[in-house]
Amino acid sequence: MAQTSNDIKNGSVINLDGKLWTVIKFQHVKPGKGPAFVRTTIKDVLSGKIVDRTFNAGMKMEFETVDNRTMQFSYRDGDAFVFMDMNTYDQVNIPASLVGDQENYLLEGTDCIISFHDGNPLSVELPASVVLTVTETEPGVQGNRSNAGTKPATVETGAEIQVPLFVGQGEKVKVDTRDGSYLGREN
Repeated sequence: MAQTSNDIKNGSVINLDGKLWTVIKFQHVKPGKGPAFVRTTIKDVLSGKIVDRTFNAGMKMEFETVDNRTMQFSYRDGDAFVFMDMNTYDQVNIPASLVGDQENYLLEGTDCIISFHDGNPLSVELPASVVLTVTETEPGVQGNRSNAGTKPATVETGAEIQVPLFVGQGEKVKVDTRDGSYLGREN
């Protein structure tokens, strides 16, 4: 059965001009005058670029099946990151180019969502935040408050983030994996 733009739903993956796009939002529009159409916000699966596209109602489309699996990061092997499927214990090598800057927040044992299409990995999604230990920073100064400024700190993955002045070496901090911002201390 052929699929059309009328079958679009949130989370659908469509193939447009050889690229895979995930539907983030959609709206079927039936204006009083003129033909119906589908207004969408779609995200390029590989690059993460988000665009708005409009499709005529009933337009033939190619839908793809993407398999999202929760996998645990095991270790780095040269130019690849090795992840393990905790259900089957299969190990998969993911190219460093797919992990990108997220490697700054990737610790052994971190559960990530990896998207596959036809057995090929498409993307790696880390949890929204991770807890990392500060390995190097200037000593905290007594009396400094959270709004008094920030200082650079190196965390256990080697990434450098900005933390409040009161955070000291050896402390655990919660870090946003999308932008590397400090979210708070952890016990």
